[in-house]
This record gives sequence, C-alpha cells and structure tokens, in this order.
Amino acid sequence: MTTWVGRTATEIAAAVREQRVTPREVVAEHLARIERFDGRVGAFRTVRADAALAEADELLSRDLGQLPLAGVPVAVKDNLAVRGEARRNGSAATPDTPAGEDHVTVARLRAAGAVVVGLTNVPELCVFGTTEGVHGTARNPWDLSRTAGGSSGGSAAAVAAGMVPLALGNDGMGSLRIPAANCGLVALKPGHGVVPAGIGHGDWFGMSENGPLATTVEDARLMFSVLADTEQPPPAEPVTRSIAVSVRSPLAGVRVTRPYTTAARQAAALLSEAGHRVRPANPPYPVWLSTTSLAHWTAGTAVDAEDLDPRRLARRTRVHAAVGRRFVTGVRTGVRREQLRARLAPFFAEHDVLLTPALARRSPASVAWHERGWLRNILANTAYSPMTPPWNLTGWPAMAVPFGTLPNGAPCAVQLVGRPGSEAALLDVAGQLEVLNPWRRTARLD
Repeated sequence: MTTWVGRTATEIAAAVREQRVTPREVVAEHLARIERFDGRVGAFRTVRADAALAEADELLSRDLGQLPLAGVPVAVKDNLAVRGEARRNGSAATPDTPAGEDHVTVARLRAAGAVVVGLTNVPELCVFGTTEGVHGTARNPWDLSRTAGGSSGGSAAAVAAGMVPLALGNDGMGSLRIPAANCGLVALKPGHGVVPAGIGHGDWFGMSENGPLATTVEDARLMFSVLADTEQPPPAEPVTRSIAVSVRSPLAGVRVTRPYTTAARQAAALLSEAGHRVRPANPPYPVWLSTTSLAHWTAGTAVDAEDLDPRRLARRTRVHAAVGRRFVTGVRTGVRREQLRARLAPFFAEHDVLLTPALARRSPASVAWHERGWLRNILANTAYSPMTPPWNLTGWPAMAVPFGTLPNGAPCAVQLVGRPGSEAALLDVAGQLEVLNPWRRTARLD
C-alpha cells in the first residue's frame, strides 16, 4: 500500500491530478499522523479534521488537472485568517471569533487545490524566536528537547514531522528562516511586495512577508509560485553567479559558532566547484544595526498590541510593547531602513547572492520562555538568531537552506540573500545545494 506521508507536495499533487489517489485519502493519512505525533511535537493550535476531509471531498467537483496543489495538505500559521476559524496569534488577549473569509494567501492556496488541515502554534503576537505560550509549545521534531524556533515554529514543526508537506508562515525578523534552519527545511522570505502581506497592523512597518516552508526546493518553488501568483520555473541551463560568503554576525558582539561557520564555508566550496564565482566578502553592516533592529522589533509589537487588553498579555510581551512605544514615531519614517538599503546596495551590485550561516548557534531549550523575563528572552533570541534581521529591514529576499548537521544530529543550515527581485536566483542556488549536498526530508518520530 502506498503511503503519502513523507512524500513531497509535488509528488502528491501529481498523483491526485492523475487520479492515482483521492484528496481524501491523502488528507486522512496526514490527519492520522497529526493525531499520532502532535501531542509530542505541539505543532498545531487547532486541527480541522472534519472540515479538511469535507474540503478534500469537494475538490472532486473541480478540474483536478488544473490544480498545481491538488489535494496537498497544508498548515497555516495562526496569525493569518482561515475562514471559519479563530485567529489567536498565540495570545489569550485576542478574540476567539471565527474569521469570515480567508487571508488572500490562504485563498490562493485553496484556489490551487490545497487543503488546510489546521492552524499552527506561534509565540504571543509572533514576537520571539521560540514558540510557546498559552496555546501550546512547538518543539523541534529532530530534537524534542529544543524549541522549533519562531515565530513560524508550529508551521516548521508540522512540516519537519511529516504532518504536512507544506506550511504557510511569515517572516518579520527571521520568523520563517529561524524555524526552518532549526528543523531542516527550506524557507523563502520573499522581497517586499512580491507576495501579499496583510499581517497584523501594518506588517511590522512593511518588514513582514508571507512565504513557504517545505522539505525540498522544488516544493518551495511551487508554493511560492502559488503565493506570488506567478510562474517561477527553474532555469533551462545552469547560470553562473557571483556569490559572496560571509560568516560575520551582522550584530556586534554576537559570535557565530563553528558548526554554522563550517556549513557556510563548505556550501561555498561546493558552489565554487560547481562553477560559481565565490569569494569571501563581508557586507558593510553599520554599527547602528543592533539598535535599529531592536527599535523596529519592539515598535512592531507595540502597534500590534494597541487594541489588546495588556492584562491578558504575557509579561515579556507587555515589556516588549512598552519599550517599542517610544520608537514607533521614528520607525514609521523609514529613515534608518532607507539608509541601510543605500549602504548595502553597492555590495549587491557587485555580488548576485550573499551566503551566510542561517543561525549563530543551535536553538534554545524547549522551556516556558513566555514565563521568563523580557531581557532573558531578548538575550537568548539575539544570541542564536542574529543573521536574519537585516534583510527584513531592507525588504530584500532571503532563504534558509538545510546544509549538514549539528553535533547532536539535528539539521544545520545556511542563508542565501539577494537583491530585490532575485527570488528565482536564490531558489536556483538553493536547488544546486540540494543536489550537491542532499538532506533528509523529515524527522523520524516512530
């Protein structure tokens, strides 16, 4: 008997289109895996078992041959609207009111034939790089003692555990790339305006972008094409690119540990052997990047928390928002972001792609971080995930790509960054890394 759990979205959709399997059979298998393992992993806040099966059956009334994601089960991050479901955003302060319609990205996935099986856990208001709170704790399926990361932690955990082949998340300071790097997944944060955002109150001043979490580059490309409503075919012939490799942390005082620097250098060596022009080069990160990152990070939370009862927010969230309120006016001007783009643009005029470590160290332990103090959370987050914020501030595309393993056997990862409009180039380079250094797709939980 063929099992569809652990198969790629591309394989599943092809089988459904060719009527080798029904959408119900595919969805039912994935729901069974969720029921079996999510008590240990904590990926989902809510599972739409009956609704998902009914929606899978409804697909049979459509022309399956025209659906790029025909019958593919997907998970959606719990800060995006799913028709008929409450959007809790990881908080007790948000209303338990069903959404009247889908977020545009969810609607695009459904129009392409995907079936939403549930909404995934996030840290409160999607603030932190660890996922735990009043609605649940998302653990890394490769190492259940560690957090899956955040804020798209539940989405990443669901894919890495084989509960769905694809998940929808978003990234305001690394919230796709951080959990993808922890969980051995491919994630793409598109450049600004490529995929509809509509996240919270103003997308964290335009820094947040919706994007895919997948086990393969081919699946990430497929889902990105649906989300962006545009074709993203791989190049017909290999393209030689100029690639800069840097293992320097963008944030002063944060050290990148050896497994991650080694991964970046080994990835660079493989790309060089494949014919790319690769050389060491550090972007000219400004000394004020750390304070600018903190100002934007906290100010985004302050705006999102404005209409919520502070008494129902966790203490770390209240403090984060309180700190951010003093920065909102300055952040809204966009001056620092424009200065950063101007500073980094000449570097990307010279280099097509920047290759860096995805993280500085392995993810923190899976503990009740939401019950710990604000400063302790800030230090833990910054120590392990300093590589991602610059590319939200610039609004340029960036990816997390699995590469190698950590000493404990969990996945390691690198980051790829490009100039505006370079999503296809990043996917191309990521696809070459996937061929040159294949990775195991999902964690073994049995």
